[in-house]
Amino acid sequence: MKTIIVFSLVLVALAYANAAKYTDKWDYINVDEILESQRLLKGYVDCLLDRGKCTSDGKALKDTLPDALENDCSNCTDKQKEGADKVLKHLINKRQDLWKELAVKYDPKNIYQQKYKTKIEAAKHE
Repeated sequence: MKTIIVFSLVLVALAYANAAKYTDKWDYINVDEILESQRLLKGYVDCLLDRGKCTSDGKALKDTLPDALENDCSNCTDKQKEGADKVLKHLINKRQDLWKELAVKYDPKNIYQQKYKTKIEAAKHE
């Protein structure tokens, strides 16, 4: 169970969907490094919001995000789910501006934020 932006900025924690699971290629990326770097974080957000170029990882995230949101990240590895939780907490607690922008694009009807309301509320208190 992940929320919109979690997946949005799991950044590299998700990848192209293949037969059953998303590839684990991105399980070994340092999500903390991306979240701590304004430049890297901005690059991924700009990609997701169609206002900048996408790296191959950014494109993979952008392509995978709708499926991950809709299917409760059922194709995610455990490591990807952990990364998604970390991104969720970071965005909610430190980057509300990005959280809101990504939510407008990826959840305009507030479907996923309602679906993952418990997880979102828990992240606000961590």
